[in-house]
Amino acid sequence: MQQSMPPLSALRAFEATARLGSVTAASDELSVTHGAVSRQLRSLDEHFGVALFAKAGRGIELTHHGERLYHGIGEAFTRLRDSCADLKRDVEEAPFTLACPGSLLARWLIPRLDRLQRDLPQLKLQVVVSENELPDKQENISATLAFSEPPWPAEVEVVELMTEQICAVVSPRLAATLDPAQPDTLFSSKLLYTASRPQAWPQWASAQGLELEHLEEALRHGQGFDHLYYLMEAAVAGLGVAIAPKLLVEDDLKSGRLTAPWGFIETSAKLCLWLPRHHNSQRSEQLATWLERELDVSSR
Repeated sequence: MQQSMPPLSALRAFEATARLGSVTAASDELSVTHGAVSRQLRSLDEHFGVALFAKAGRGIELTHHGERLYHGIGEAFTRLRDSCADLKRDVEEAPFTLACPGSLLARWLIPRLDRLQRDLPQLKLQVVVSENELPDKQENISATLAFSEPPWPAEVEVVELMTEQICAVVSPRLAATLDPAQPDTLFSSKLLYTASRPQAWPQWASAQGLELEHLEEALRHGQGFDHLYYLMEAAVAGLGVAIAPKLLVEDDLKSGRLTAPWGFIETSAKLCLWLPRHHNSQRSEQLATWLERELDVSSR
């Protein structure tokens, strides 16, 4: 038995031709060739077993059967176009909510937020503080910007922006008492750290060839902070040697508030833009491109 519902592509070609009164106009609107529209119309004639259009002078007009079909599907296609337009408008007008851990937000993104909003006004960007939760598990979150380590969760799309680098930083005054050629001289000072990144000091010490037992002993007598902001202010005040991502102390290094006597090491972590699987790809791509460009400028 022949199916009662013909292909949607054929009905779309019919609706456009009937509404515009021309195969040529329909092919222009649908961005297909004149021949492609004509083939779709012939397939409908064959499907229903009747002619839907008849010649009228140099043009065409709907037959009785064509009028009947158009009366049924014309309104349906109008509603479909209106629904698509409404959805697209709602998506474009909705704010793009970016979640970001507090330290990354305060020390890197906020100083650039005005430029980001000026460069991408169509995002209607809103920023919220995140604790690195998966974006699809946070209601109304469009993307999450955070440092994280692979493997990535299967339920999110991850755009890798840069490899994390970490460094030991000190105030210029304290740096004068340390030897850049001897990383172990930092043990003469108090080690400063955040509880959220317990692996940072061991990673750095291993790359510098320092004994982890000596490091563990120094950390027991060190000073921990809840937030990286307080950690950096303690380092600026000369209270000890802090460990931090290079990205979050670049402005302090450039201004001379802090110095990194032993340089930087790469970790296995990446700065990533985490996206829910069903995301607005256009706006996400615009944000990712802007971030990549800004990160490149920051690293110079």
